[in-house]
Amino acid sequence: MVRLHTRIWHFIRSRILGEAARTSSSWIGRWRLLALFGTGYLSLGLLLRIVLWFALGSRSGVSLSFLPAILAFGVWADLRLSMFLLAPFSLYLWLVPNRLYRSRVHRALGWVLVSAVLFGMIYSACVEYFFFEEFDSRFNLVAVDYLLYPHEVLINIWDSYPVATTLCLVGLLAAFLVWAFRRPLRAALGSAQPLRARTGLACAHCGLIIVLALVTANRSSADRPFPTNRAAHQMASNGLAAFFEALQTSELDYHAYYRTGDPKRLRQRLLTALGTTQAQAETREAGGLRRPFSVRSGTSPKQPNVVILLEESFGAEFVGVYGDDRGLTPAFDELSKRGLLFGNAYSTGTRTVRGLEAITASFPPIPSVSIVKRPGGDHVANWGKVMRNLGYETSFLYGGYGYFDNMNHFFSGNGFETKDRTDIEDQTFTNIWGVCDEDLFRYAVRHFDEKAQQEKPFFSIVLSTSNHKPFTFPAGIPGVPQEGGGRKAGVRYADYAIGRFFTMAQERPWFENTLFVVVADHGARVYGAAQIPLYSYEIPLLMIWPGGIEPGLTEAPISLMDLAPTVLGFLGQAYEAPFFGQDALDRPPGQPPVLLFNHNHDVGALRGDELVVLGLKRSVRSYHYQRETGELTEIPVDSDLAELTVAYYQTAFDLFRDGRYR
Repeated sequence: MVRLHTRIWHFIRSRILGEAARTSSSWIGRWRLLALFGTGYLSLGLLLRIVLWFALGSRSGVSLSFLPAILAFGVWADLRLSMFLLAPFSLYLWLVPNRLYRSRVHRALGWVLVSAVLFGMIYSACVEYFFFEEFDSRFNLVAVDYLLYPHEVLINIWDSYPVATTLCLVGLLAAFLVWAFRRPLRAALGSAQPLRARTGLACAHCGLIIVLALVTANRSSADRPFPTNRAAHQMASNGLAAFFEALQTSELDYHAYYRTGDPKRLRQRLLTALGTTQAQAETREAGGLRRPFSVRSGTSPKQPNVVILLEESFGAEFVGVYGDDRGLTPAFDELSKRGLLFGNAYSTGTRTVRGLEAITASFPPIPSVSIVKRPGGDHVANWGKVMRNLGYETSFLYGGYGYFDNMNHFFSGNGFETKDRTDIEDQTFTNIWGVCDEDLFRYAVRHFDEKAQQEKPFFSIVLSTSNHKPFTFPAGIPGVPQEGGGRKAGVRYADYAIGRFFTMAQERPWFENTLFVVVADHGARVYGAAQIPLYSYEIPLLMIWPGGIEPGLTEAPISLMDLAPTVLGFLGQAYEAPFFGQDALDRPPGQPPVLLFNHNHDVGALRGDELVVLGLKRSVRSYHYQRETGELTEIPVDSDLAELTVAYYQTAFDLFRDGRYR
């Protein structure tokens, strides 16, 4: 065995690295550079997958039995991409004449290039690790979205991760590798290779690219090597390829990528599920959607103020009344005794814009970009329009910069008065994402004082920012470190600020006549083996209305898309809107609730314990959901639920695309 290892190492040194080459004109010549780059790229990919599995595999449900297949599929994915990445180098090595190639200036530039490439490959692997640690995924649509806001994102990364330390370590490692492989590099950079030999190697490289292109022509991300384990699939994937795929599909045409059906039949199927007849839904626009929402049984018309405290990343997994025993949310736990707690509440996506889309427009999370960021999203049917028709003043208050994720444009275009961090005076603490929650809530209370003096009811959505990396807060709060406390500190501070808000609000004359909703925009992060990990979408939802809502607990399933119809149900006033959500406490008889979800490119619908997922390449899969364990078990596709899922997403996409969601 020792002799075999010795022979293999001798072969690598002599044939690939060229350390024992006697002449600089050996057959591989300049292409030693490509061999070194390719070997380094494959080795880094292999090492990264081992590190990901070792550090994050147990959290993500990826057992040791998956590792050999992850590594095998990963090497194949890296090999395919490396052939394309190295093509420009190959072309350059073929065309540059020997005299120029062997010149002193060119060789100096070559050393710089080699150092830069090695540094870039190693640093990219580090970035992929940190991204996977946060999102349990290779680069996806989140990475693409973040590119649109480099100022906020880069400063957030600098504040949240050891960037300077990582850069120094990567630089040292790259320098060491250049020194360790100086002999083969020197031979490659000084090679005097005949044009015929260069042409043969360039043609061989081109041939490999053509073969790989033909082999992979009919493959896509829908061809999953691990169809039942999303995290394993992500570990096996190539991060750079995933990023380019996300970039290419950042705003998808639903009809080009997903399962479709006859629009008229799907519309009728959807109307039946929503408890609306065809005659009720007819509008002047053919194929439009209009739903009359009647008064909930046992209610009478009321006009309380309505305030939505939309909490950043405030997942149910951290909240005591939802089963967490770490004591992170004493304020929310105490408040839950004063209102109606929803024990089975879900977000529709993993980004704030998905939460805003669902709450404000009661709209499905169509793939792949939220309507908050799509052209035309500033003129859609929305909760604010309904409230203004009922005599309310409407506003959106945000602790950060409103240009981020197009929020100000979306809300102002849809009739809301918009306020962001630039309007908040007396700021006591800020970070890159915005003012601290205490500053925001203090401003909100003053804003509501002004609105109450106008003797008109007000409706406001207040979006917080503090519970987000880098998790920095004002000093002096018991149990909340100013720096270094991480996600748990973020939850503690968010909970503390909620308690402070209610302490201030209950001293105001408008408090008794206000319906408060405390809810998260989404969970803290998405992780796990499931294609759509539903347990990480569970969020707290609490409605408090002194004297108007009886305190208690309901297990009625509800998502953020159902929030507007449910709150409006308490107001006891009839209205019309094309909302896709339903009153969770007054659903049509015989129609079980359907909850909708989005994760990256996948969209799904949950009915009872059955989940249907629509994916790219028109794929459809069905799963049995075990809520107690969070496990999804693949089952034969339920054609009825599959058709209903398609009806939701195709109808929503068509209405928005055609400007008919009014």
